Amino acid sequence: MPSNTTASSGHKSGKKKGRRARLVVIVLVLAIVGGIGFGAYWSISTVRASFPQTKGTIKLDGLSGPVDVKRDGNGIPQIYAESDADLFMAQGYVQAQDRFWEMDVRRHMTSGRLSEMFGKSQVKTDEFLRTLGWHRVAKKEYDSKLSPETKKYLQAYAKGVNAYLAGKDGKDISVEYAALGFTNDYAPQKWTPVDSVAWLKAMAWDLRGNMEDEIDRSLMTSRLGPSQIKDLYPEYPYKRNKPVVREGAYDGVTKEYDAKGTATGTQTGAGGTASTGGTGGTGGTAGSGLAGGAQAPSGLQSQLSGVSDVLDEVPAILGPNGNGIGSNSWVVSGEHTITGKPLLANDPHLAPQLPSVWYQMGLHCRSVSDKCQYDVSGYTFSGMPGVVIGHNQKIAWGMTNLGADVTDLYLEKFTGDGYQFDGKVLPFTSREETIKVAGGKSKKITVRETNNGPLISDRNDELVKVGKKAHVDTAAPDRGDGYGVALRWTALSPGKSMDAVFDLNKAENFKEFRKAAALFEVPSQNLIYADTDGHIGYQAPGRIPVRGKGDGSLPAPGWDPEYRWTGYIPQDALPYEYDPKRGYIVTANQAVIDDSDKAKYPYKLTSDWGYGARSQRIDDLIRSKTQNGGKISTEDMRLMQMDNSSEIAKLLVPKLLKIDVKDKYVREAQKLLEGWDYTQDADSAAAAYFNSVWRNILKLAIGNKLPKELRVKGQCLNVEPAGNTGPADEGKKVRECGQRDADSAQPDGGDRYYEVIRKIIDDETNDWWKAPATRTDKETKNRDQLFARALEDARWDLTAKLGKDVDTWSWGRLHRLTLKNQTLGTEGPGWVQYVLNRGPWNLGGGEAAVNATGWNAAGGYGVVWVPSMRMVVNLKDFDKSKWINLTGASGHAYNAHYTDQTEKWAKGELLPWAYKDKAVEKGTSDKLVLRP
Repeated sequence: MPSNTTASSGHKSGKKKGRRARLVVIVLVLAIVGGIGFGAYWSISTVRASFPQTKGTIKLDGLSGPVDVKRDGNGIPQIYAESDADLFMAQGYVQAQDRFWEMDVRRHMTSGRLSEMFGKSQVKTDEFLRTLGWHRVAKKEYDSKLSPETKKYLQAYAKGVNAYLAGKDGKDISVEYAALGFTNDYAPQKWTPVDSVAWLKAMAWDLRGNMEDEIDRSLMTSRLGPSQIKDLYPEYPYKRNKPVVREGAYDGVTKEYDAKGTATGTQTGAGGTASTGGTGGTGGTAGSGLAGGAQAPSGLQSQLSGVSDVLDEVPAILGPNGNGIGSNSWVVSGEHTITGKPLLANDPHLAPQLPSVWYQMGLHCRSVSDKCQYDVSGYTFSGMPGVVIGHNQKIAWGMTNLGADVTDLYLEKFTGDGYQFDGKVLPFTSREETIKVAGGKSKKITVRETNNGPLISDRNDELVKVGKKAHVDTAAPDRGDGYGVALRWTALSPGKSMDAVFDLNKAENFKEFRKAAALFEVPSQNLIYADTDGHIGYQAPGRIPVRGKGDGSLPAPGWDPEYRWTGYIPQDALPYEYDPKRGYIVTANQAVIDDSDKAKYPYKLTSDWGYGARSQRIDDLIRSKTQNGGKISTEDMRLMQMDNSSEIAKLLVPKLLKIDVKDKYVREAQKLLEGWDYTQDADSAAAAYFNSVWRNILKLAIGNKLPKELRVKGQCLNVEPAGNTGPADEGKKVRECGQRDADSAQPDGGDRYYEVIRKIIDDETNDWWKAPATRTDKETKNRDQLFARALEDARWDLTAKLGKDVDTWSWGRLHRLTLKNQTLGTEGPGWVQYVLNRGPWNLGGGEAAVNATGWNAAGGYGVVWVPSMRMVVNLKDFDKSKWINLTGASGHAYNAHYTDQTEKWAKGELLPWAYKDKAVEKGTSDKLVLRP
């Protein structure tokens, strides 16, 4: 049990600020108790009891030597030890000090045990997560896949977490436990190594690729025909938006990717079908009758809609159901920098949450040796040892989502107690799971799996009975009672991604970096690289499937063996670059490689890339700075991260300004766009108005024509029935209300829709521009009529939200960020939410801008995902690197470091990032010694 031998009581702030905070906490805590209805006195000591000790000395049984924990003025810890085991034990202890509530919730989420903490409201979520079986897969990884060294580190980390927990009640750990204690007798359990491994499954889930696109395309078939769906998923614009990798080629003889230039021979096939970079279609016209087209029978609609509903139930730990998740990273070689050495930038775009998903930390061996191998600093995940993104003494690395298609949905034909495959009936693999429910009875469920994966359709009442018909070919088996839906996903097979974390942390050159990357199987990420010798590089790692038939864009027939996965793309065949001639590499979720020519690259990575608006803007900014011999600084990299330019505004505004507007109030708003530089600053009235116009263009042209399963929940329209049979049904209308959560509804307004509109912008009578009349608006028959209607609708939308006076409008007043505690801050009583949550902040930036403060155009203007951190690494002098987190180091409400970085983050500022001993010591505010 830890014991204090030297008195210390955490961080101290100014007296006035401290008194004010104490008064606020006392008042709010009493109000919370009153609001909950318990009426007991909950003193300030309850709130402060869980604050970490950051000074003095603590005894930890299990350490082999003393460990120093040095925290700077932002509470960011740097740990110094003399052995690997001590280093990771201390990491576990320190992260638990700051973030154990967050860690505990995460492990309950990954193991499908949220109901144990929060009661019956989480049963449906637990059912789905038990069906996926993340924790089961993590245990298999730990038992059979991970190296002995990795296991030793995981054990040491768990020992540190448990040393912190020893002898503590919930209220001593976090104020959330004290609040939970009023309704639940839950007590935290010991941490295990598997709890750490399982977190990688949650990370992989929200970075899983195109699963939602696969569902959406299928759902669209009830109201759109094949050519119309192709319009909404246009080909990647390779000529305009450059891919990540531009040098080298796949060698059909060696079966490897050669980064040095043209390979000696290429070969189509090579175990997989080459990607065409999109789902086909040339933009074209939408055809006649946008409510018509090929129909997907209602059974399949219900099936896939139900799956989508289940996905909405899963906690959006990293992003809103995987949609829109992106990231920026780029590296510039010393040829183009003022230091003569590389600069590397990274800002992953994830769901905003409090505390931030990231935890900044340094892990330092006092002397690097075989006994103690690490000297690394960067961004970690609370609950997991090692550093995920950052740098060591030789190299730096960053990550963005590759977006590889690593999931497939399979339709399964049930027969009796089994399912059909290759003309036979196979038995389900089944297991029984018991979900314990706080304050209620336990619930037992049966999880069924086919040879393609778990039956996720079992997890929704709508999906117990599958549809009468399904959109399949004539060779499909008799429908009988219908089809189920199974999920095949690379992360459901045990892997070695945890090994990769530690190998990245101690890699010293590009060869070692690539070797480590080969182990980073899921999630599949773009890995960017720089080293102190001046080299830069990129590697696409990941376990990416090779399919037999099918391209993964739509659900596949599970009964047909030809649609099975035949293997994975060999690691040596995955694209990479090393010291490209252009002197820089940009990854921002665009296409990895130009695979529009099948002979160039024989494997399919995905059909659903991001469309390159951010990546090309970054590319343009780098070239504009360097084309005449200019050099890039750390400050230049920071400014690029904060670039707010709207690419869609550059396309649309010139045309919007040509619209003859009669209404003087609408004309007043239209004038805001005159002379606007397309920059979406928080105080910009023009940005506010344009984004509202853009939202209304999408709604009129596309959104109102989509099926109810994709539209925002509660938004209702009078539409012709799906499956209209002809003249007898002509003129009939039915009331249909949207069913999708606002954060994941369509059209979301991202750069896929930039490309959709770009394809038809000069086709002024394209059917997409046609919108029916309403009670207040006339029918639109062409582009300019629809634009005029959007200009008007946006004027009155902003009048309602921001007032009549356009001079008072600002983008930031619409585009706001509120940080919410992901448990009691979203579901708890109002007063609890008031205590735990922070904000709002008025933000600039926007969807598909480099400063990617994402919003969903179908759902509203609020911020739904953000640059979750920002960093710029200086390979010439690591101590001149910069970093920032979305929130702060602490997960404790009213701790000085709860959100102390957020204001700077919102302004685009970066903090100094000390690395070497002297710089760390100079910046140290609190020092804690952990002793055996």
